[in-house]
Amino acid sequence: MWLNNNNSFFLIAGPCVVESKEICFEIAEHLVAITTELKIPFIFKASFKKANRSKLDSFTTIGEEKALQILADVKSHFNIPILTDVHETTDCDKVKDIVDIIQIPAFLCRQTELLLAAAKTGKIVNIKKGQFISAEMMQFAAEKVASTGNKNIWLTERYSIWLQ
Repeated sequence: MWLNNNNSFFLIAGPCVVESKEICFEIAEHLVAITTELKIPFIFKASFKKANRSKLDSFTTIGEEKALQILADVKSHFNIPILTDVHETTDCDKVKDIVDIIQIPAFLCRQTELLLAAAKTGKIVNIKKGQFISAEMMQFAAEKVASTGNKNIWLTERYSIWLQ
């Protein structure tokens, strides 16, 4: 599978968080069309919940089970890999049977228990580099994942663009 090919260029894109099936399907359909035309492998990314919000009353989830079912539906309907964030160790078990890649948010990139729980799923673990940490220090996050025997480790520098 191309996910394990270290030489592949690919796109990770999607909505920040699962808000509805309609939104996820619309975005996935659009991105699949573009990446198919350009022959770019594509990974659909949407958080099933967002625990890292600035304000207490900010939207976080439509409900974990409902959001995970939508991600499963996107994966099945479009036949594409799925990536979602986890924020707590218990999240890893919730997502492991649905997603292909478990992403550790940048602000949690040094959280040992979370990294180990994600690694133990056997899934690819994508660790986003925190702005507060040097590139060289990311080796320690990777070593935590590798200590479980899981060698499916991606390290990602933060880069965002907004399309309107």
